Amino acid sequence: MTKEENEKRLAYLKGIVSRLPEKPGSYQFYDDEHTIIYVGKAKNLKSRVSSYFHTEVDRFKTKVLVSKIHDISYTVVNTEEDALLLENSLIKKYNPRYNVLLKDGKTYPSICITNEPFPRIFKTRTINKKWGTYYGPYSHVGSMYGVLNLIKELYHPRTCNTSLTKEGVASGKYKVCLDYHIKKCMGPCVGKQSASGTS
Repeated sequence: MTKEENEKRLAYLKGIVSRLPEKPGSYQFYDDEHTIIYVGKAKNLKSRVSSYFHTEVDRFKTKVLVSKIHDISYTVVNTEEDALLLENSLIKKYNPRYNVLLKDGKTYPSICITNEPFPRIFKTRTINKKWGTYYGPYSHVGSMYGVLNLIKELYHPRTCNTSLTKEGVASGKYKVCLDYHIKKCMGPCVGKQSASGTS
């Protein structure tokens, strides 16, 4: 890209930025083939996106990202929390290259119910649909823990990581743990609970 072409590209992008609303939302950066290379979220779209084009940006990876941007789109939402959820959804859908390179570990947790005969239910930030069914992501972690605690009180799912099998239970391979004695687990490992409910 020549200097003139780069200046034209930056002028085009800054024109888009100048028209961005000062509202919460998600923004998407595209490369020269119109492929999404980065998805972000903002409490104030105009302020956040314009920060990428300040001359004092000193983070090398951010500078590289900016050099690859050829177009910008955005979606306005009602709240900052909605922006977080939309960003998370778009990242999962498009898996943008620079979200991986600039990743900061702030993935929102989900609740997983495993596909095992005696399912476990737990918080996770890793999604692998081979393991089970996922509910979330939860941008408000307190709400997620509220749901988890309600499930535990109502159904007493097992909390151990033991790989239980029906054959192992039938042969007496396992022993109950402390959670069974304090009535936090119904003891599926020793046949006290069937795969469909209480024995």
